[in-house]
Amino acid sequence: MPHRQLPQIAVVVIGYNDAAHVTDAVRSALAQGPAVREVVAVDDCSTDGSAELLARLAGAEPRLRVVRRAVNSGGCGAPRNTGLDAVTAPYVMFLDSDDVLPPGAVDALLTAATEERAEVAGGLCVRRELPSGREVPWQGRLYAERAVIARPARRPHLVHDTLCVNKLYRTAFLNAHGIRFPEGRFRYEDVVFTARVLAAGPRFALVPERVYVWHVRRSAERLSISLDRAGIDNWRARTEASRMAYEILLGAGQKELARAARAKFLDHELRMYARELGLRDTRYQRAWWTHTRAYLAEYDAADWTPDPTAPGRLLARVVLASTEPRDLPRLRELAARPARLLPPYTRAADGTPVWSADLPQVTLEPLLTRPVRLLPFTVDAQLRPRARGTLLRLRLHELYGRMEEACPEAVEVEWRMRDGGGRGCVRAAGAGSVAFTPALDGTWTADTTVDLAALGACGAGTWDLRLHVLFADSTGREVTAHAVTGAGRLRRRAVVSARHAVVLVQPYATHSGALALRVAPGARGVAAVVHRRLRRLID
Repeated sequence: MPHRQLPQIAVVVIGYNDAAHVTDAVRSALAQGPAVREVVAVDDCSTDGSAELLARLAGAEPRLRVVRRAVNSGGCGAPRNTGLDAVTAPYVMFLDSDDVLPPGAVDALLTAATEERAEVAGGLCVRRELPSGREVPWQGRLYAERAVIARPARRPHLVHDTLCVNKLYRTAFLNAHGIRFPEGRFRYEDVVFTARVLAAGPRFALVPERVYVWHVRRSAERLSISLDRAGIDNWRARTEASRMAYEILLGAGQKELARAARAKFLDHELRMYARELGLRDTRYQRAWWTHTRAYLAEYDAADWTPDPTAPGRLLARVVLASTEPRDLPRLRELAARPARLLPPYTRAADGTPVWSADLPQVTLEPLLTRPVRLLPFTVDAQLRPRARGTLLRLRLHELYGRMEEACPEAVEVEWRMRDGGGRGCVRAAGAGSVAFTPALDGTWTADTTVDLAALGACGAGTWDLRLHVLFADSTGREVTAHAVTGAGRLRRRAVVSARHAVVLVQPYATHSGALALRVAPGARGVAAVVHRRLRRLID
């Protein structure tokens, strides 16, 4: 029998009050085939009948064992530790009750681990937005191709994948190093667990196959920890987990990984929460700003190199330089992906580019030599209704002379359906390449039209604007556009469609300030919009 078919894997499934989904999770683990020796389902003292449901499943499946905790832990770490202590198989994986393992996940990871003699094998996780079905790869760059990494320090980017669920671990390795999750009501336990794994210096095997489907239910009554970011306690927990990860890696002598973990915090966590800061009230903003400044004060000089104008580092330097929240709209755009640095572009008395006149200590001088493809330049986008269609006006801003130096010639316009959900119609071409025209104010403009009826022909959904700016040297860069509001902007509008009779289109700015369109075609789409508006009025 091939080694990948031997019963060597334990899958630890944890759940709390998730009777609606836990069956699918357990069955997805059992369906992996004979390589799965046991599925250990840990019920964290549920009160919704989950334990009874699992007990019935176990009665018909000898590979399933159910462990019920007597007291709810309040987190995910303790039940995972409970399951880990109960497994007998040589390898172990983790699965949350509201997610699933795709077919072939176990075989792909086990084959890699055994053939490469690796203590840890990791594969691609996809975030599946529900109910749309849109899938977004998690850390796809890391899993683009097969790789074997003798020591984590040789691939510092490993610190960016803090998930524990898309990996297979040699049980003896975890036990020998005493690697466990934080106990109790500890949020972001994955971050600390992953740091402990990396600190132990395991041999890693990476595979490009999909091995985990992470279900994202933003409309759920009880949001997951990663989605429930409205309270300041969530941010404090995030920074504490990041601090612990840094200290674990540094304490193990993994200085390069510790430095990478700090850089990852600036590029990922800080940018993510900064994009949402404008949505919070003043009290939250002040608390966030004060806590963030205190945390960033722990960074040393080496943490700001080699590029102090990289978006996350620049954002952090602005926070450190000001005692009060400021420039939130501008910071939101800087935190976008890709980053956009909105005007005004200020210079100090000696001509050095700076963040603003009252924050001259935040220098932007590295922007003068940074490659054009990495510059946080800004393209404004404004929709204007016209009798013969809808005009999309694009305006590219100068950035300390770098745009003039690169000589922007044209821009390619494309609308992409965000929630395609496998319907096939996920893109709508714009007018192809549209030439830029230099303006007297030092900007470049380009006008094209938007066929709103064509977007509606693909059904209800959200469309994101993507631009590909082309320069004179034949290089280019894909960017999103800053949504311009004000006089003349297009509000919700009804558009005549040969297929649907009428299409409702609503432009809006995303959390990061980019232009997007919500489209609702036909009588059913119109009715759904009216129903949602009435419900908001009633609520």
